Amino acid sequence: MSKLGFIGLGIMGAPMAAHLIAAGHEVFLNTRSNVPADLLTGQATACDSAREVAEKANIIFLMLPDTPDVAKVLFEGEGVASGLSQGKTVVDMSSISPMDTKEFAEKINALGCDYLDAPVSGGEVGAKAGSLTIMVGGPDATFELVKPLFELMGKNITLVGGNGDGQTCKVANQIIVALNIAAVGEALLFASKAGADPAKVRQALMGGFAASRILEVHGERMIKRTFNPGFRIGLHQKDLGLALAGAKTLGVALPQTAGAAQLMQVCAANGLQDLDHSALVRSLEIMANHTVA
Repeated sequence: MSKLGFIGLGIMGAPMAAHLIAAGHEVFLNTRSNVPADLLTGQATACDSAREVAEKANIIFLMLPDTPDVAKVLFEGEGVASGLSQGKTVVDMSSISPMDTKEFAEKINALGCDYLDAPVSGGEVGAKAGSLTIMVGGPDATFELVKPLFELMGKNITLVGGNGDGQTCKVANQIIVALNIAAVGEALLFASKAGADPAKVRQALMGGFAASRILEVHGERMIKRTFNPGFRIGLHQKDLGLALAGAKTLGVALPQTAGAAQLMQVCAANGLQDLDHSALVRSLEIMANHTVA
């Protein structure tokens, strides 16, 4: 069994780390608050710092909210980099800037260590089920080394290309998801305002060309008003911000992405940023003065 580290034990990170522990690996854990007690069983150990995790583990996983969080955990103070020794591997499964990811990889490589960016899609449900989609950027040999561990956390695992390409793929994923959520929200709002039963409209659409995973899962959330977070609006806002910043650098226009980002900003302005991203429909409802129900 491998000696693994896992830093960042939030909604996504805790169940992901749990799969590694359940497989019998020795796992060293660290997070901003206290390590969840239910993880401290078997071969799991809580560590006081990211440096301690890096000193004890051979492969260190990160699952953090944003680019500055990853930079801090890797390179500031008692960060991962200060505890690394040659031949170790850092795997960042956060969703962060592709361009900054390339810089992080170069700095870790300069220490004689390998780096993979491996952001995920599937939300809390996928994290708990071990069915995440994992988009990986980095060297082939490092990917093959870590792949058996990825298979404990996910089902659809793809090496997209070099460092940064995994993050680029995740940004593309978040564009598609955001636009689909907005489309489902608009469709159900239209149906409801017109006097149709949105639940029956959704049921009918699920049998046609408009069927999608977003319509199935998030459409149901919109109708039943179950907005407890699987993936928070605030985090999806961050991802669309990465998309728009990247688009500016690349000189391309993403007008629909910009529109979805503004809908999420309406939610944030109304204090809804901690709800599930399916609650993007609330921005449309606020503007229409009508609730899908």
